[in-house]
Amino acid sequence: MLSLKYIRENLDQVKESTLSKNVDFDFDLLLKDDKERRAIIQKVEQLKAERNIVNKEISKKNNIENNIENMRSLSKEIKMLDSDLNSLDESINERLLFIPNIADDSVPIGANEKDNKVVKEWGTKPSFDFEVKSHIDICNSLELIDFKRSAKISGSGFPLYTKRGAKLERSLINFMLDYHVESNNYKELFPPFLVNAKSPKTTGNLPKFKEDMYYIENDDLYCIPTAEVPVTNVHSNEVLNEADLPIKYCAYSACFRREAGSYGKDTKGLLRLHQFNKVELVKFVKPEESFNELELLLEDAEKILQELNLHYRVISLCSGDLSFSASKCYDIEVWSPFENKYLEVSSCSNFLSFQSRRGGIKYRQNTNQKLDYVHTLNGSGLATPRLMVAILESYQNKDGTVSIPKILHGYTKIKNII
Repeated sequence: MLSLKYIRENLDQVKESTLSKNVDFDFDLLLKDDKERRAIIQKVEQLKAERNIVNKEISKKNNIENNIENMRSLSKEIKMLDSDLNSLDESINERLLFIPNIADDSVPIGANEKDNKVVKEWGTKPSFDFEVKSHIDICNSLELIDFKRSAKISGSGFPLYTKRGAKLERSLINFMLDYHVESNNYKELFPPFLVNAKSPKTTGNLPKFKEDMYYIENDDLYCIPTAEVPVTNVHSNEVLNEADLPIKYCAYSACFRREAGSYGKDTKGLLRLHQFNKVELVKFVKPEESFNELELLLEDAEKILQELNLHYRVISLCSGDLSFSASKCYDIEVWSPFENKYLEVSSCSNFLSFQSRRGGIKYRQNTNQKLDYVHTLNGSGLATPRLMVAILESYQNKDGTVSIPKILHGYTKIKNII
């Protein structure tokens, strides 16, 4: 969340950045209410000063009857103005939640994903001397995922992993968690999958993207769209020690998304789901180190694909494709041989103090003991559905079998799916 002070002092920048993210917001109305709010505060302070003077006169027993009446009148007016101020504060704070984060100067300016910039590529696209099968055909022939029965159970978008497909999915999750803990020095958490309304409000999912979340009305709880939500809130309303930063967490969770805006997009097989598995990386860092930590976060996520020997590319999202909460974001896209295109498996984002202001996450500086907001970052490390697509399609063999990446052999206990 951006502070009112920052908006007032950087209005042109905030307006331009908001427009570049394709968000429509009435700043004139916000600043009008802010002006009224500051006028009320000034008036209340003036009335309280007058009341203090009257109170001193009463203590001196000067004109007691009139001064008591003045005291009552002043107190009544202050109470009414305080009520107006509280209502105005609530209205302003609610509207502030709909203003997106500022895009960093290094972010490419653009309208949509067509304007994203390719930063790097790793590895080479696999080549085949036979007709490549889709991940759906492979899953059906090798009995890895039962799409028909999962649709019978829950509808489309809720995969039912079976036999070696279930084992491969579990192996991927365990490998990624182990790698991030043992090689990248993250601390593992296993968070709740249901959260109260405050948690997604901290991360920026609420209130703007409420329609994309599954909501349990009777309990007033939300199914998490990513482990970012509970893990970021581990330190909500806390003061951290500078010496403990950066704090790095990794966490597995199932993720639940209504995908309300997915109509017309490619939703077949594992490409777009309502429920899927993901390992998430979350960092709490000092402000001056957050952009360097973003590069390190990106490297940590990339290492998973390198260990799996999968061809991928990294893109820097343009302003129009940047998420509501992010100041800068890299997407990692893995190559799908059958789809003949890149598929997103990770987004690595720097949120600056946008989330920490919403969640009240601060740290105490060593030198002067002053409090400041930490910067938060997160990235997928990785999401499994499209990763599974890439593995099945890239490692398929002419005889219909699928080789398992060497790094996973210790987890799957088999080298080939036949």
